[in-house]
Amino acid sequence: MLEIGRLPNTRAALALIDYLRGQGIECKMVHQERGVAICVKHAEQVEAARQAFFDFIRNPGDNKYRQASWEHGDNRQAPDYGAPSLQLFSQFITGAGPLTLVVMLACIIIFAAMNLGGEETVFNTLGFFGSSADATPAQVWRLFTPSLLHFSALHIVFNLMWWWILGGRVENRVGSQPLLLLLLVAGTLPNLVQYFVAGPDFGGLSGVVYALLGYCWIMGRLKPTAGIEVQPAIVGFMLLWLAFGFTGMFGLSIANGAHLAGLLVGMAQGWLDGRK
Repeated sequence: MLEIGRLPNTRAALALIDYLRGQGIECKMVHQERGVAICVKHAEQVEAARQAFFDFIRNPGDNKYRQASWEHGDNRQAPDYGAPSLQLFSQFITGAGPLTLVVMLACIIIFAAMNLGGEETVFNTLGFFGSSADATPAQVWRLFTPSLLHFSALHIVFNLMWWWILGGRVENRVGSQPLLLLLLVAGTLPNLVQYFVAGPDFGGLSGVVYALLGYCWIMGRLKPTAGIEVQPAIVGFMLLWLAFGFTGMFGLSIANGAHLAGLLVGMAQGWLDGRK
């Protein structure tokens, strides 16, 4: 069974399941600590079910769900559990685990501090060794903390979007421990590679994002029952972006060394976990 999303209560889950069954999609609900998971039996039906899931959270009061309950279950009206913005917020929370959310919050706080007049202070404190004259070998956090630094709105939005999608998927379906290990390893080793490639002036969670991509890619092939596979189109897009980064054609400062090293770290961990 492959999870397509989570809803905040059983009534909502039953309404959606009745509708999915009416569309010929075999599914069931699984109660979790954070909401009720909707799981689909056949992999080829996942995309259609996921689209129906997002349609549902945008408009759970649609008559088609009530009609589906008449035809395929009890006469239950899809619950009204808030405005669309609250529904999306609920999906945002249940779609990620505590570690995913904590890292997102840390990145946002650091980004806000940098843009409220503290850019130099933050970078001198959290940047990689060599970014500050005051850096000493005892400041071991500098191996990791550059991963939490972002230098533009587009930079942080892009990274946190993929961190929420891929990191939340790994944490909810595989566990917090594999995600933490991936975060620590992919948040340090790629930084070392980037330092030797281009020096200390870099930052961003993209090395970890590429590690998550590699992890989900390999795990999806070796252990599809884990439910963290990524679509080939997404893998292709991210690999193409990685390749374009090395050409310098966009005129952007891209941490290519961290991206490539992160991808390899994630693939290696995915291979190890997929063989367990």
